[in-house]
Amino acid sequence: MITRTINTKILQYADQYPVVTITGPRQSGKTTLCKMLFPDIPYVSLEHPEHRQFAQSDPAGFLAQYPNRVVLDEIQRTPDLLSWIQVIVDESPVYGRFIITGSQNFELLNHISQSLAGRTAIAKLLPFSLEEINLFQKSDSMDQLIYTGCYPGIYDRKLNPTEALSFYFNTYIERDLRLLINVRDLSRFETFLRLCATRCGQVINLSSIGNDCGVNYNTIRNWLSILEASYIIKLLPPYYINPGKRLIKSPKLYFIDTGLAAFLLGIQNSDHVKNHPLRGALFENMIVSDLLKKRFNQGQTDNLYYLRDSKGHEVDVLLDYGPKIDMVEIKSTRTLNTDLFKGLIYFRNLYSQTRLCRLVYGGVQTGTQHNIQIVPWHSIASMTID
Repeated sequence: MITRTINTKILQYADQYPVVTITGPRQSGKTTLCKMLFPDIPYVSLEHPEHRQFAQSDPAGFLAQYPNRVVLDEIQRTPDLLSWIQVIVDESPVYGRFIITGSQNFELLNHISQSLAGRTAIAKLLPFSLEEINLFQKSDSMDQLIYTGCYPGIYDRKLNPTEALSFYFNTYIERDLRLLINVRDLSRFETFLRLCATRCGQVINLSSIGNDCGVNYNTIRNWLSILEASYIIKLLPPYYINPGKRLIKSPKLYFIDTGLAAFLLGIQNSDHVKNHPLRGALFENMIVSDLLKKRFNQGQTDNLYYLRDSKGHEVDVLLDYGPKIDMVEIKSTRTLNTDLFKGLIYFRNLYSQTRLCRLVYGGVQTGTQHNIQIVPWHSIASMTID
């Protein structure tokens, strides 16, 4: 069993807040993590029909069974329970009193914001980071990592990635998203998801996707919001000094897990990745997702943006730290050349607050060129971000 990087932060929260909420996509390891971190605390899954019925019909009686501490898994199945938890922690604010988990982030956080604001810490557990995968097995194949993705179950049980992600995809569509979105034409929504995969790493055009799958602009915007809130995709906004512009300009689209993106693209094995026209985009996706995981595993907020101007200059990732910024360019090529550094050099000259520039690429050479750190892809796991 892999020790998750976020463990330290969750244990810290349990000593500081009466409620700790652990959220993230299905199959990201929330249940396993809770059982490992809190082995002596009663564990209750609200997926279990009897537990769920008891919690819904008699919430006070249900919670009275656990006078000290309890882990409540899949709390989104009984959202009204959160109001009763609020009453208990207001009367007796014992730290670490409730450890709750939930997968449907969109609805879960709405209920938490109403009932537990100021009473709970929120930890976001995504699938394995590259650092965590390295603890499990060393991989010399970038294409294999892209194809396999990062869902823990694939590594724990040595599953076939295509089969496992096919089952995950079908279950997720039928069980979660269909309930959240109330999709009537399931095939059209599946087309939408596959179209999203073809636009991995691109600035997203809602009208274009809507035209391609036969739905309107507002529907596409709603579907994307649900996917992002459910930790299926990440929409990376552009960086502007004026924060207002970041909210109205088009984001770039990435998947939280490259294995799922590869499955949606019809990729069947790592050799298929090697020759796929979107290999570079998938590699970029893998690095962007890992940077996001590094932030969440440290208990930090999302601070990732991209840079692009009307003249075609761009940098894949900007990390905004307020008084300073870092920039990261991502290229799948194994060969270093001057063109790889152009975007970083251009924007570094524009932004005086730039602290650090990095080039993450598909080769093996380390070093510094043009005062830019060169990071081989296999070293990204150990790359630190503040």
